[in-house]
Amino acid sequence: MSALFNFHSFLTVLLLGICTCTYVKMQFPTMLARRTGFRGFFWKAARIGERLSPWVAVGCFMMGVSVIFF
Repeated sequence: MSALFNFHSFLTVLLLGICTCTYVKMQFPTMLARRTGFRGFFWKAARIGERLSPWVAVGCFMMGVSVIFF
């Protein structure tokens, strides 16, 4: 089933995308330096990961518990 139709899968993909973009921005800052166009979406996801990192971490933890036990 597609991640667009299953809310649990959608949240998993969203959290993994935010975490991946944040990691890439920390390792290779010039890759996400442009804020416009297609890369702008990834820059915004990285910014969310930087600014809301405690909430993203809690979301990743809860998602991990959910995947393991449910």
